[in-house]
Amino acid sequence: MRVQIIKRADGAGLLQCIRNDGSSVWQKQSERHATHFALHDLTHFAVETTLGYKNGFFGLVEQGWEMDDITGKGSQGKLPVEAIEVESIVGLFDAERACAANWTSEEFNAFAKIRAEQGEPMRMLMEEEIARIRACRTELFQRWTSVKIGEKLSLEF
Repeated sequence: MRVQIIKRADGAGLLQCIRNDGSSVWQKQSERHATHFALHDLTHFAVETTLGYKNGFFGLVEQGWEMDDITGKGSQGKLPVEAIEVESIVGLFDAERACAANWTSEEFNAFAKIRAEQGEPMRMLMEEEIARIRACRTELFQRWTSVKIGEKLSLEF
C-alpha cells in the first residue's frame, strides 16, 4: 500500500492511502491541532513497520477498513486488540515528543504498565526496539520537514 501525506499551506497533512487493489482512502484534519496529525501518522508508520504490526492503523486500512471504521464505531465494529496496542504505543511516542525528551525503556514500560492496569493492551518495549522506532521516526520527520507545501511524502507500507 502506498501512504502519501500531502503538505498543506497550514502545515497540516492530507493523508491518502492507496491500496494494492487501486482503491484509496483519504483523511483530512482541519481542527486546530491538524499539524500534529502528520507527525502522529508518521509515528504510526514507524511503530507499525518497525515492530511488524499487521493490524494497526495502516494495516487495517490496507485490509480495506475505511478511516471512520478505525474509530471502532464504524461498520467493521470493535477494533482488534493489536490496533489498540499500537495506538497506545504511538501515544507514548507522541507524549515523549511533546516533552522534548528521550525516555528510557523503564519510563516507557512504567507508562505501559499503567495503561495495562487501566485495561488497555500494551506490550513492554526493549531499549533496542525503542531506538529503532526513534531512528525510523526521525528519518520520516526529516523527510516530512523537507516536503514543500503542496507536495507529498510517499511511503510504501
